[in-house]
Amino acid sequence: VAQRNAGAASKTVRPKKPAEEPAARGPDVDSLGFQAMDRNVPGLSHVILQKLNMKSYEDYKSAMDGRKSGSDFGIRTYFDMFHKMEDTFKFCAECKKLPDALPDPKSLRRCKRCQNVYYCGVACQRANWPLHKKFCKKLKLVALDRLVEWLVFTGDIPFPTETWTKPAQDVEGWEDWFSMQEQLEEKLGAVLTGRYMTLLWANAGKPRPEDGELRESVRRLVTDFHSRPLTIGLGLRLFGIDPLAKVLTVHVVGASHVETLNTRLTDYDELTRMFPGHQGVEVVMVGVDVVDGPVMRPPLAAPAPRGRVYLSSYKGLYHDFWESHVETKLAARPDLVVGFHPGFHACPDLLAGWLPTLLLLRDYCLPVLFTVYSEQELKSSLQILVELETHIMGYAANPFASLRPEQVYSSPNKAPVYCSSYYIALLGPVASAVPAVEELEDGD
Repeated sequence: VAQRNAGAASKTVRPKKPAEEPAARGPDVDSLGFQAMDRNVPGLSHVILQKLNMKSYEDYKSAMDGRKSGSDFGIRTYFDMFHKMEDTFKFCAECKKLPDALPDPKSLRRCKRCQNVYYCGVACQRANWPLHKKFCKKLKLVALDRLVEWLVFTGDIPFPTETWTKPAQDVEGWEDWFSMQEQLEEKLGAVLTGRYMTLLWANAGKPRPEDGELRESVRRLVTDFHSRPLTIGLGLRLFGIDPLAKVLTVHVVGASHVETLNTRLTDYDELTRMFPGHQGVEVVMVGVDVVDGPVMRPPLAAPAPRGRVYLSSYKGLYHDFWESHVETKLAARPDLVVGFHPGFHACPDLLAGWLPTLLLLRDYCLPVLFTVYSEQELKSSLQILVELETHIMGYAANPFASLRPEQVYSSPNKAPVYCSSYYIALLGPVASAVPAVEELEDGD
């Protein structure tokens, strides 16, 4: 399907509506992404839908919700799959023309260096080079990782990992994490020589890269896979929450297909390696775009099983979930709330959708960790949180940010972004927003 983080756009939670009104859907990651595509390359969203055998955006959402199989997309072979995916990137990076707008639709040619952007002719390529040369090397990694990511869905990535040999507080980033993996080179080698890696390059329409490049790609995708659980672990440490002392519940707010599409029940087990001997951790995915699958099971009313990470989910708004499940004790109150790229900074409609949740998190003094893609998003998000009189405990670069570069879908000649590059830690309202005793009304 269309790129997972189209335009690095943002997820949303929809505002609550009165029961008698039909629920109007606000903008979400995909609708914003599609809008961004057509602003930059008119007609690109239609091409993507066409290549995926879809007639409308509603078909696309159906696919994201897991209600379509591969055959529904017109995909019959591995060759079909890889070439349909590549076709969605075919437009001239300079004049923005799509193949059908050219005298010869086959005249588009890829940049030989990065294998990622296309040009309709030499003139456009030369005109675009002063800009493209700034990003060409990084975009080569983007194109490679986009293909190798398929091995996450086949199960080849990530490779089996080990219980951490260092305390969590001593693991300062990915270099330390990789150093704890026994027989790392053998594990990487097994991925490279596996059946699906061979199938990939037999069908991708590109020459197979050198093994050294493929090893680095696998490493980057391993960090992308484990970034979310390790960011949750970082949040627990930042707030001084000890998984060895008690059973914990973590809510992932604003969850969508990014966190839940093809998610397996074992995908967050790295938390068990990070905190061996923990009392049990439940991770509840909460969001209107949670995808049906193994994690679509109700939250636990009882404590999570000792020594295990238990994944569950709720498809709906977070403040509705709070009223229907947390307040009624059908689900545990969270020890930590995490939002991966909430995106409330992106537009007024998104902020309006997030506002009830942001105020709930603030007023209930819940420990919150949000992540963002870039320094620009960090600044914009902080400004909004300050205006909401939220107590910002700190913000910084995330040591467990994904190392996989991702391009802005319809504007390739921009600096790639990295998932969860920065974090913001929040806890309750600022002191000046808390009423003094004399300001409180008498309950009588």
